Amino acid sequence: MERRRGKRVVTVVLSAALGGYLLLCVVARLAYPHVLFPAPRLDRAPPVDDGAKLVELSHADGSRTVALHYPADPGARTVVVFHGNGETIFDNVDHATALTRRGLGVLLVEYRGYGVTYGSPPTEEMLYEDGEAAIAYLRRERVPEESVALWGWSLGSGVAAEMARRGHGARLVLLAPFTSITAMGRRFAPVLPVSLLMTHRLDTLSKAGAIAQPTLVVHGDADELIPFAMGEAVAGAIPGARLVRIVGGHHADLLYAASAGRPGAGELFDLLAGHLAAR
Repeated sequence: MERRRGKRVVTVVLSAALGGYLLLCVVARLAYPHVLFPAPRLDRAPPVDDGAKLVELSHADGSRTVALHYPADPGARTVVVFHGNGETIFDNVDHATALTRRGLGVLLVEYRGYGVTYGSPPTEEMLYEDGEAAIAYLRRERVPEESVALWGWSLGSGVAAEMARRGHGARLVLLAPFTSITAMGRRFAPVLPVSLLMTHRLDTLSKAGAIAQPTLVVHGDADELIPFAMGEAVAGAIPGARLVRIVGGHHADLLYAASAGRPGAGELFDLLAGHLAAR
């Protein structure tokens, strides 16, 4: 009798644990897109700098997003910038200014669901469609393909890598890149079957071998969000890529002021602009 009662208790406990785990998986599946894309909302676009223009990127399904264009001087490259998570194109104006001061044009690309086009979280394909729409816009502006370069920061590194894999852009910069979004998911939720729950992949590592553009990878070795080892792996998988290790560099401060033993922001932008402009 006692043995049966004990088995029954064990069965109930195991069933409850399994049920709780399955419930956790369901909640994670439904919630993760909102966690993955903490998109800021803007009711209206702020004023843009003189010489820049806010343009609309339209899609075949009738949806739209926006981009902020700093046209290049004749013969200069235009850098298509895919920003990181939790920000909008307007948070990258300082970066655009730093690049334009170094003789480059810039196109800051917004993702649908972010900023002034705030809404449901984007799918992976939507991110790539936004990238393609930006390239198509430059084509309409008569910017030659060889005068386009790609820049991806954090989340945007996955979009820039896919655009490069598709043959767009003559040069590529990846800042704090991840190997894949699923690898990031396993890092933060190791007890969950992430590969089954996440439909977004952004698997840069698997496509790295198909990237032919000269590539510069920059990563801080104190990055607390995306480990330096991921940037190292991405750089190692892209043929001929150069890895720049920012000693003491964290995730959010990678492009900002100098600290002991680290290059200053100006020095790093000189390096980035030199790579992007090289012929």
